[in-house]
Amino acid sequence: MCTSPVAHQMSSSMSSGKILPRRQAIPVLYTRGTHYEVGFDMGRTFGSMIKNFLILSQPLNETYLPLYGTAKGRQIYNETLESVKGSFPQYIRELEGVADGAEVEFHKLFLLHLDEILPQALKHQPRNKNQPTGCSSIIVNQKHCRLLGHTEDALTETLNHYYFVVAHIISDKPQGKYNVKEEHFMSLCYAGHLPGYTMSHNHHGLVFSINTISAELLRSGKTPRHFLTRALLATSNVDDAFRVLTDAGVGAADACSINFSFLADPRQMFYNVEMAPNPDRKNESHLSIKEVPLGAHNYHANQFERIHLDQANELMLKSSVSRMHAFGKYKPPASEHDVRNMLGDVTGGCFSVWRDNGRCDEVVKTIAVGLFDLNAKTFSLYSDNPSLTEPHCTLPLLYK
Repeated sequence: MCTSPVAHQMSSSMSSGKILPRRQAIPVLYTRGTHYEVGFDMGRTFGSMIKNFLILSQPLNETYLPLYGTAKGRQIYNETLESVKGSFPQYIRELEGVADGAEVEFHKLFLLHLDEILPQALKHQPRNKNQPTGCSSIIVNQKHCRLLGHTEDALTETLNHYYFVVAHIISDKPQGKYNVKEEHFMSLCYAGHLPGYTMSHNHHGLVFSINTISAELLRSGKTPRHFLTRALLATSNVDDAFRVLTDAGVGAADACSINFSFLADPRQMFYNVEMAPNPDRKNESHLSIKEVPLGAHNYHANQFERIHLDQANELMLKSSVSRMHAFGKYKPPASEHDVRNMLGDVTGGCFSVWRDNGRCDEVVKTIAVGLFDLNAKTFSLYSDNPSLTEPHCTLPLLYK
């Protein structure tokens, strides 16, 4: 059997845990079943990618796992896991399915979903202050042009470690604190992660993107943002979405920004919601909701624009300021072309909107760019700079 040089490079890289050059491939999994069955299908299908990512992930191997090995770290892990089980046991079963299907340890996947909660709760320094990870989102809400554009920026080891999941979940009895029996959605997933913390949409017409925010105040025993945005995929209207993000009785453990709209919303409104742990009312999330009506636009990066709480990760803040400054140099976007040019902007140097200097030593890269077109009811994904290339794929939005 003859093996091509590219195939040999890919095989050896996957087995040795090396980072592949940017690939022009986006796998898609269609799956149907219970939460555990859908998770198992994700793990079984993308097992090699998940295992490779667990080898490559520096935060996991250099910070989260060593802290998990301490008595206090295990306590924080357990109390947060029990909290999530109390609210969303179905998503824990889903993650258990991923672990079983991929034949990896569940605690490693759950630690990825805890993210910075564990080191911050232990006051472990340094956190990821030297890693300006993040994403940029652009909302255009014109009658003739309703768009949500988004860059997925992540640690370089995440490059090529993502996939689409199109899932139809039907349960025999109501699940979790909101008694959900059916979910039908498509989500871009990082390897080993639950759907929902990247660009996603569901059959109720919800479309959304996420901007990570690194709050200084993080809480153990609360709901990690990954699980709240996973629960967003089950919502059917705006009030449902606000209820999930408020998370009454528990509250968010960490912070992010959510940009979303519903195709069927008669107001044709977009929203940007900043969500954070609540320093005052500790049993619900702190939310700041901004409406983006017809005729308006909005930008968001990786810092609080309206919530007045301390933020960590100085480089992420500098990067956010740089990207927002870059957007401010353009006229207000009014077309797909405008949004693609802005998301492909490279004028900010190491803090530019589109991040990829072509070197493997770059800590953060833009791994993909997505564009929701609410009028055309399509989602386009770009593997390379969207100002210079055509979309790698354009998929219809699921809509009941």
